[in-house]
Amino acid sequence: MTTLFSIIESPSHPRLEALYQRLGIIQIKRPSQRQALQAHKHRMSWRLIIIILLMGLCTACEPVNRAATGTTPDIDVIELSIGQAHQALRSGRISCEQLTRRYLRRIETYDPPTKADAAPSPSASRSPTPPDRLNAIIAVNPNALARARQLDRQSAETGRMRRLHCIPVILKDNVDTADMPTEAGSLALKGSVPPDDAFLVQRLRAEDAIILAKSNMGEWAFSPYQTISSTHGETRNAYALDRVPAGSSGGTASAIAANLGLIGMGTDTGNSIRGPASHLALVGLRPTLGATSRDGIVPLLANRDVGGPLMRTVTDTAIVYSVLAGYDPADPLTQAAIGRVKPDYRRYLKRNGLQGVRLGVLRALVVTETDMGMDADTADPEVVVRFEQAIEDLRQAGAVILDPFRIPDLERLTEATGFCSRFRYDLNRYLQTLGPEAPIRSLDEVVASNQFLPQSTGAMQWAMAVDTDPHAQQPPCVDVQGDPRRKALLEAVLAAMDEQQIDALIYPSWSHPPRGIGDSESPHGNNSPVLAPHTGQPAITVPMGFTDSGLPLGLQLLARPFDEHKLFQYAYAYEQATQHRRPPPGFGRLEPEALSTQAAEVAEPLLR
Repeated sequence: MTTLFSIIESPSHPRLEALYQRLGIIQIKRPSQRQALQAHKHRMSWRLIIIILLMGLCTACEPVNRAATGTTPDIDVIELSIGQAHQALRSGRISCEQLTRRYLRRIETYDPPTKADAAPSPSASRSPTPPDRLNAIIAVNPNALARARQLDRQSAETGRMRRLHCIPVILKDNVDTADMPTEAGSLALKGSVPPDDAFLVQRLRAEDAIILAKSNMGEWAFSPYQTISSTHGETRNAYALDRVPAGSSGGTASAIAANLGLIGMGTDTGNSIRGPASHLALVGLRPTLGATSRDGIVPLLANRDVGGPLMRTVTDTAIVYSVLAGYDPADPLTQAAIGRVKPDYRRYLKRNGLQGVRLGVLRALVVTETDMGMDADTADPEVVVRFEQAIEDLRQAGAVILDPFRIPDLERLTEATGFCSRFRYDLNRYLQTLGPEAPIRSLDEVVASNQFLPQSTGAMQWAMAVDTDPHAQQPPCVDVQGDPRRKALLEAVLAAMDEQQIDALIYPSWSHPPRGIGDSESPHGNNSPVLAPHTGQPAITVPMGFTDSGLPLGLQLLARPFDEHKLFQYAYAYEQATQHRRPPPGFGRLEPEALSTQAAEVAEPLLR
């Protein structure tokens, strides 16, 4: 064997020479070889010094978009999971910095953030977005690469990795970060940097996740149907740029679907995690109300708001939720989580997890022409076909299906729980947490400045019409146990589940495919607000397949409070049996980065 060192020089110390020979660094078998090597000693030593200096200079001159360690390994990040990323990091196939650069390069290629001076005018009826632009990412964290380098040093020193080591996170724009603006899609909050991280962000950072970027959202999280902000315009669906991603977490959903990050964080008041998950072939979890903290989330309705993950697989969702769930002293509602959340939800992921499970089909949310007549808001035929196939797939996986599952007096109970208005009260309290640097102090200032989109006018009027403490409203506009309407619905759902021995309910997340951009007339089919936001129950959306034209559809499962472990079990077994998830075709693998050849080109003649 001839190595670089064996052709440069022989070590001058006999002990070093013997050691190097044992290690295979040099091989010196005959005196002639020794003499030849000694003859070249000075000349080749100088050449080695020159090579090292030149290679160091080339590395120092590396452009900022290339890993400082040279060639970036050819690791495909399309549909990369947390486990696969950690395996590559542990094996040394890729560094944290290189992995972070991979995702930054995808953002730069497929969805670079618009410049601040290119923000849309709030006076426009719809904020214009170019038809070929995804518009999901609105800002990249300038500290991401520095944090990645720090994690590389940390893992090298300790040999250990935390649960989310180096995993890149896309955060919805209403989740506070102390190192990036949090604007909630509103020009009135433009440039607002909170004094500290939201509790959920603290949890992610504590497990060494990297906050990579912020994503676009619907202004103030008002709309469940589309994702349009007055700061950055409209986000499009990664599977079809002429379609909506639902709202209001559509930016996170399109970014994660397009593999621009690995962890997605959204919020859900009525639909805003599960709807975008359904429209983007993702797994989206709305946790039990009180299982995750609301601290540091710009509120819409604090008595219904929850934060949660938007992911590509059930396994990754379980990993992230294990980090997020738990008690936060800053959020009294999370006292209910004490002793009820699990330390690791991965332990419930079983391929045979549907065996003997009793599922109730909530046919009330799958309305057809036969049921209601031609004038009804009927379910789309393709959604019905996919849902019927999902039922059969669940049955084949071992589930016992009760079809239909009935909740007595459901329509009256759900109508009575209407989303009461407390946005004005909740937002004003949030703005107080921003301190003296807050760009605005109240919702009144937003309305007076007219810094909101015209399509938000109705929601603003609804919010401004109520100037009462939610506890003083009649009935109180508070949590489930304090609101007799919500409590009555929860009790009715649980009583029906107990009576019929049902473990979870199933129904399409949306009974229609994603609408076209600009379409506000076609039936929307949003089923997500009907139960979980009112009752506080956990619900998960998992991919259910695609329409013939390639539009994603979602299956939703709803369980008893704090039964997230069962939802993960059932969703995982269904996911593994069907394998519906596939990435959008327009955001494929990038060509490997050009190899760092400068040093090699300089050194090659010197080594001849």
